[in-house]
Amino acid sequence: MAEESLIERENGGLVAMDSSESRWVFQNDDDDSDVDDDDNDDLPARMSLVDSEEDENAETKLIRTGPRIDSFDVEALEIPGAHRNEYEMQDFTMGRKIILAFQTLGVVYGDVGTSPLYTFSVMFNKSPIKDKEDILGALSLVLYVLILIPLIKYVLVVLWANDDGEGGTFALYSLICRHAKVSLLPNQLPSDTRISSFRLKVPSAELERSLKIKEHLESSITLKKLLLMLVLAGTSMVIADGVVTPAMSVMSAVGGLKVGIDAVEQDEVMMISVACLIILFSVQKFGTSKVGLVIGPALFIWFCSLGGIGIYNLVKYGYTVLNAFNPVHIYYYFERNSTQAWLSLGGCILCATGSEAMFADLCYFSVRSIQLTFVFLVLPCLMLGYLGQAAYLMENPSNYDQVFFSSVPSGVFWPVFFIANIAALIASRTMTTATFSCIKQSTALGCFPRLKIVHTSRKFMGQIYIPVINWFLLVFCLVFVCTFASNNEIGNAYGIAELGVMMMTTILVTIVMLLIWQINIIIVLSFLVFFLGLELTIFSSVLWSVGDGSWIILVFAVVLFFIMYVWNYGSKLKYETEVKKKLSTELMRQLGCNLGTVRAPGIGLLYNELVKGVPAIFGHFLTTLPAIHSMIIFVCIKYVPVPVVPQGERFLFRRVCGKSYHIFRCIARYGYKDVRKENHQTFEQLLIESLEKFIRREAQERQLESDGDEDTESDDEINSSRLLIAPNGSVYSLGVPLLADFTCPEKPIFEASTSAEVVPFLPGETLDPEQSLERELSFIRKAKESGVVYLLGHGDIRARKDSWFIKKLIINYFYAFLRKNCRRGIANLSVPHSNLMQVGMTYMV
Repeated sequence: MAEESLIERENGGLVAMDSSESRWVFQNDDDDSDVDDDDNDDLPARMSLVDSEEDENAETKLIRTGPRIDSFDVEALEIPGAHRNEYEMQDFTMGRKIILAFQTLGVVYGDVGTSPLYTFSVMFNKSPIKDKEDILGALSLVLYVLILIPLIKYVLVVLWANDDGEGGTFALYSLICRHAKVSLLPNQLPSDTRISSFRLKVPSAELERSLKIKEHLESSITLKKLLLMLVLAGTSMVIADGVVTPAMSVMSAVGGLKVGIDAVEQDEVMMISVACLIILFSVQKFGTSKVGLVIGPALFIWFCSLGGIGIYNLVKYGYTVLNAFNPVHIYYYFERNSTQAWLSLGGCILCATGSEAMFADLCYFSVRSIQLTFVFLVLPCLMLGYLGQAAYLMENPSNYDQVFFSSVPSGVFWPVFFIANIAALIASRTMTTATFSCIKQSTALGCFPRLKIVHTSRKFMGQIYIPVINWFLLVFCLVFVCTFASNNEIGNAYGIAELGVMMMTTILVTIVMLLIWQINIIIVLSFLVFFLGLELTIFSSVLWSVGDGSWIILVFAVVLFFIMYVWNYGSKLKYETEVKKKLSTELMRQLGCNLGTVRAPGIGLLYNELVKGVPAIFGHFLTTLPAIHSMIIFVCIKYVPVPVVPQGERFLFRRVCGKSYHIFRCIARYGYKDVRKENHQTFEQLLIESLEKFIRREAQERQLESDGDEDTESDDEINSSRLLIAPNGSVYSLGVPLLADFTCPEKPIFEASTSAEVVPFLPGETLDPEQSLERELSFIRKAKESGVVYLLGHGDIRARKDSWFIKKLIINYFYAFLRKNCRRGIANLSVPHSNLMQVGMTYMV
C-alpha cells in the first residue's frame, strides 16, 4: 500500500513531497512537460521548474506522474544488495565458533555472571531472615526474575529488535526513525530511504494500525520530543550503569578477603578495589577482541565454578530449596514480610543486572550466539549458584552478608576467590563497552558532543574505545567506591540505573512492535503492561531507599540527560538557522559563472551541514577572499539512521547551477556504526572517483534523453518507452531531464583561469557529448593536480537579545561550552594545516 504524496507550502514556495509509488507535481498551463519537484538549480528552456528555494510566479496545476527522481538518486541507483550483519554472512569453522563463544562470555555475560556475589546480601540486608520460609521466598523471587527479565524479555524478545545487528536504546531509536520521520533534525532526504540497509521487512499484514501510529508520530512535535527524551533518559542510565557496575562488582569480589582473612577491614577492601579499577580502565584501550579472547576462558571457568559450587551445596545441605520453583512461595514471602519484602525487590533486581548489556553489546556478536550461550550455559549455572547459596543459608542464616564466599568449600576458596575477582573485572568491562557503543550511536545521531573514537579491531568495526569516556567513568567509579560505605548503598544505586534502562527499553520495543513488527495488539499490550508494571513496581522499591546516598546516581543521570538534550537542541537550532540563511540560486546566477571574483586553479571542499541549498558561509568566503577555487564542492558529512552504509552508496553528487560554474554538492553518508578511518588523501581520492563516476552517469542520462527527443513517436509513446530500471527493480520515468544544463548568459565563459591549456568555450559553441565529457573530466583532473583545500566555516549561534533568559543561558553558555570543547568533525581526516582555510560566522537564533 503506497502512501500518497502531500503538498505543503514552505517559505512562500510550493514543495512536492515524494511518494514511494507516484507523485503530484506542478505543471504550467501552457506546458505539457513533466516537472521535477526536487530543488534542481538547472533551468532548461523547455522546462518550468518549481523549486523549494525559489518563488513560483507562473500559474500551475497539479498532475500525477510516475515515480519521482531525486537528483541525488542518480548516484544512489547502484544498490549492490541488501546489507546483512557480518556475523550472519560468514561461514564459521568449528574453531572459529569456539573462539566466538569464548569472546561472547567475556564481553556480554560478565555483568550478569557476577550477580551471585551480591544479590542475596543486598536482599537480606533490606529484609532480614526470620525463618527458612523467607529464604525460599527470596530464592523463588530471584529465580522468576531471572526467567522473566533476562530470558523471556531480553533473550527471546528484545534481542530481535536489533538494528541490523546493533543493540541499545539508540539502535531502537534509529530503527523507529527509519520507519517514521520522528527525528527533530530536519536533514532527511528521500534518497536516504534508498540505501540498501535502510529498507525494512514488514513481518505482518496489520498495516493500517501501523500507518496510523506513524501518522501520529510524524504530525505531533510533542510525541517526537517525548520519544527523544525517553531515548536520552535511557542512554543517560546506561552511562550511569557503566559507572556503578565496576564499583559494585569489584568491591563485592574483593570483599571476599574478609571471609578468607579475618584481619582484613573494609578500608583495606576499598583501597584494593581502587587499585583494581585503575588497572581495569587502563587495559580498556587494548580492545574487545584482544581482551575478550583472553578473559573468555576465565568466564567459562567462573560459570563452571558457580554451577559446581551450587551442586556441592545442594548435595551437602539438601534439596529442599528446589521447592522455590513453586511461585506460591513468593506469595507467602510477601504475606509475612509485606513492606520489607517490597523493599527487598531492589536487591532482587540485581540478579538481572547485565540484561541490558546483552542487548547493548549485540553489535559484537550475533543474536543466535548470545541466545544459545545464555540458555545452555549462563542461565543453568546462575540458577545452580543461587540454589546452592539458598541451601547453605538454610543451615547458616547469619552468614548472609558474604553468602557466596562463605558457601565455597575451604579447599578451593582461594582459587575461587581469584577467579571471582577476574570475573568481576570482566563484568566491569561489559558495561563499559556497552557505554562506548551507546555514546557512538548517540553522537552519530546528533545527541552527544563529538569525541575521539578509537577503533580497536580492523576486522570487527563495531569494537571501539573512547578515551575521554573511559577516564570519565574511572574518575566517577573511584568517587563511588570511596564515598559509599557498603555494598548495600551501591546496590540501591545499581538498581536505579538498571531499572531506568530496562523501562526505556520496554517502551521503545513496544513502539517497534506496533510500528515495525505489526504484531497482534493483544500481545503488544500484554508485553507492555506485564514488563513495565513489573519494572515500575521494583523501581518504586529502590526509589524508597534513595535517601541512603543512592540519589547521587540520579543526579549523575540527570546531568548526562541535560548535556545530551542541550547538544541536540543547539544542533537543531543551528541547522534550522543555516537553512533559513542559505543563499538563493538566483543570487548565484546574478554573480555569474565566475561568482564575481577570480577563479584560481584547484578544488575547494567546503564543509557544511546542509543537505540542500547553498550554505550562507559560502557567501562569507566570497566576500572575504579575493579569489575562489575553480571547482567548489559543498561536502556534507551526514549520519543516516542505519548501522552501515555500503561504500558504493557512500557519496551522492549533484550540480549546483550550470555546468560552467563547476560547483557540486556532495553528501558523504555514514551509518552510526561506520568507521571513518580514511585520511584526507584517501578521502579526496574516493570523492574525486565518485565525482567522475557521477559525471559519466550524467552523460549517459543526457544521451538517453537526447535519443528520446529525436524519436518521432507521440509524446505518450515517448514517455512510456523512456524508462530506467534500477538494480533493485524500481522503474523510473525519463520523461524529465535528470540534470539539464544551464549556461551563463551574461558573458562568455573563459575556463582559462583554471589552466592555460584549456580552450575557452563560448556560449554559441557546440561540442560533441563525448568531447564535452572528456573536457570536463580533464578539467577535474587538472584542478585536482593544482591542489585540494578544505574550506571550513565555523558557524556559531547566539541567542537574540529579546530571547528568554533560559534560552540565553542554554545557547550562550551551556551549548557554547560543549561546542567549544568537543572534537571537530574534520579531525578524523587528519588534514594538514597548510590545506585548511577557516572562516567564522555567527547566527542569531
